[in-house]
Amino acid sequence: MFFSVKPFEGQQFAALIKQCQHNKTLFEDPLFPAEDRSLFYQGNRIGKITWKRPKEICDDPHLFVNGISAHDLQQGQLGNCWFVAACSSLASREALWQKVIPDWKDQEWEKDKPEAYAGIFHFRFWRFGEWLDVVIDDRLPTTNGHLVYCHSNDSNEFWSALVEKAYAKLNGCYEALDGGNTADALVDFTGGVSEPIDLLEGRFKEDEEERNKLFDRVLKVHNRGGLISCSIRATSQSDMEARLDCGLVKGHAYAVTDVHKVRLGHGLLAFFKSEKLTMIRMRNPWGEKEWNGAWSDSSEEWQRVSKSEREKLGVTVQDDGEFWMNFEDFTKHFTDLILCRLINTSYLSIHKTWEEDVKFGSWSRHEDPLKNRSGGCINNKATYPQNPQYVFEVKKPEDEVLICVQQKDKRSLKDGKGENLAIGFDLQRVELNRIYRMHRPQQKICSSAYINSRSVFLRKELKEGRYVIIPTTFDPGLQGDFLLRVFTDVPSECKELTLDEPPQTCWTGLCGYPQLVTQVHVLKAAGLEAQDTGGSSDPYVIISCGGKKVRSPVHKDTLNPEFDVKGLFYRKNPKEKILIQIYNRNVLSDSFLGQVAVNTDASDMQKDHVLHLQGKGSRQNSNVPGVISVSIITSNVLTNI
Repeated sequence: MFFSVKPFEGQQFAALIKQCQHNKTLFEDPLFPAEDRSLFYQGNRIGKITWKRPKEICDDPHLFVNGISAHDLQQGQLGNCWFVAACSSLASREALWQKVIPDWKDQEWEKDKPEAYAGIFHFRFWRFGEWLDVVIDDRLPTTNGHLVYCHSNDSNEFWSALVEKAYAKLNGCYEALDGGNTADALVDFTGGVSEPIDLLEGRFKEDEEERNKLFDRVLKVHNRGGLISCSIRATSQSDMEARLDCGLVKGHAYAVTDVHKVRLGHGLLAFFKSEKLTMIRMRNPWGEKEWNGAWSDSSEEWQRVSKSEREKLGVTVQDDGEFWMNFEDFTKHFTDLILCRLINTSYLSIHKTWEEDVKFGSWSRHEDPLKNRSGGCINNKATYPQNPQYVFEVKKPEDEVLICVQQKDKRSLKDGKGENLAIGFDLQRVELNRIYRMHRPQQKICSSAYINSRSVFLRKELKEGRYVIIPTTFDPGLQGDFLLRVFTDVPSECKELTLDEPPQTCWTGLCGYPQLVTQVHVLKAAGLEAQDTGGSSDPYVIISCGGKKVRSPVHKDTLNPEFDVKGLFYRKNPKEKILIQIYNRNVLSDSFLGQVAVNTDASDMQKDHVLHLQGKGSRQNSNVPGVISVSIITSNVLTNI
C-alpha cells in the first residue's frame, strides 16, 4: 500500500548513500554526532563511552540473524522498557516492521559487495500525520566492547540497536527515551490509534461478562494486525520494578505477542467438549523468566492441552521471557492495557473499513473572545466555547466512532524539560443544522481523559445526529498544535466550525439580515394517534422556520417517541412562527399526526413548553391526539447560542 514519506531534517537517504559510495567513505551523521549530546540532555551519566560501528564490535554483523522476532530484544542501560516492549510487538508483525525498516534486504551487510557498505541506515516512524524517514550512521555507544543500550541476543544482530538509535534521534537524544509511553511508540510504528484501558476502573476482574467482551476486543485487535502492550501500575517511585510474588514486575511494559482461545482435552474428545480457555501471551523486555502461576512455561496445566494444540500455539518451555496466562489471571494481576488499532481504510479488505477524517488545528491566544482559540476545559465556563470546534455527522441509527487528538511532543525541547500540555476533548450533541460555532455548551455526551500524554483517545457508540468535538487544553491560555482524527463507519463530513454567525454579504441590504437566533429542542411527544394496522405509528418530527427545515430520524412502533432533536434558526422576520409537525412514516405516502406553531422572541422568559397538537387545513385550530414537549431559547445576540 502506498504512503508518502518525508525525509526527517531534510536528509535524503538515497542521495547520502550514493555520495558515500562515490567518495568511498563511511557516513558520519552531522545532525546526530557520536558525542555525549546525542546521549544525554546534560552531561554523561554512564562513564566512558566508545562509539563503534558493528564491524568493530563483531566480525560478521547482520541486520537480522535468522529473521526477526520478539526474542531478539534485550533492554540496556536505559529505562525504555516501553520502547523495547513496542519493538517486541512490532517484530511479530511483518507488514508493520517492513514499514519501519524499509528496504531491509538492501540495508543488510553483503560480504560479496563490501564496496556497497557505507555505514548508513534509515528507518521510518509515523509522527503527527506523516511518515518520517530518519537517517542515521551506524556508530553505536559501547562500554567495554558491549552495546550500552538495546541489543539482540545474538551478538552480531543489530536491527534493534539501530532502530533505537533512529528513534533516539527523532526524540532528541537517547535520554529522551528514558521513561516513556508504550502507546506513543506503538502509534509511531504503525500510524494507528492507541486506546488505553484501565483494567481496575473497568472491574474486569470481578465482572465475567465484561471480561469476556474485553477479551473479544483484544482478540479482534490482535487478529487484525494491531499491537498490544500491558503493565502493572507502580504507585510510587520505590514501587517501580518491584517484583511480585507471582514473578511479574510493577511499572514494567510487557509486549502482548499472542492471543488465543485454547481448546482443552485430547483427541476427538476435545472437539466435542465446549470448554475453551481465553489465553494471552506476553514477553518481558528483560528476556527473563517471570510469571510462575497457572499456565507458566513448565506448569502442569499444559498437560490438559493436546500436543497438536500446543504445537499450533508454539508453546515451548524456555527461559526466553515469553509466557502464557489465562485472561482471568491477566485481569487480576495487570492494571493497564493498550490496544493499538490499525485503522483499515481500504475498500478491498474483508475486515471492517473505517472512514477517516484528519484535521490539523491549533490552540492560540487572542484578546478578542471571538478569535481566541485557547479557552481551557469545561471548568472554565466563560472561555470554554472559545476553543476550536469540529462538527461531524453520524448517519446510521447507531455507529461506533473512534476519536483521537494528538499534540506535538514537547519532551525533546528545552534540554529534556519540555512538558506536554494536559489535553483532552469533549463531545457534544448539537442541532441537526448547526453550521456556525457554538457559543454555549450544549448536550455533553462524553469526554476523554485529560492527561499530559501525546494523544488522547475515545471509542463511543453514538446514535444518529450531528456532533461537535471540542479539543482543549486543561488550562486556558495555553498554545500548541494538535491533530484530530475521526473514524466512522460511513463518511462523517467532519469540518471545523470557523464562523460565529451568518456572514454579511452584498445582498444583505436587499434581502435582510437575521435579527434573532432561536434554538428549538423537541424533547418528546406522547399520546399520538395510532395509524398503523398494529395499533402504533412510526413518527418523525419536522421543525420549520424561515424556509429552513430540520427533520428527525423515524422512531419505530411508538405512540410516545423520545425525539431529542434540535434545530437552530437565524430569523430575519421575528414575527414569523416556528412550525413543528409530526408525521407517520408510510411506504407510499407519509400521514400527518399533528402540529404546533410557536412564536417566540428574546423577551420570553419561559423556555419549556408542553403543547397540545393541532390539525391543519380546516382543522388548524382543533386539537388532535397527543402532546409535544419542546424547549425554546431565543436571543437577539446572534453569538449567544
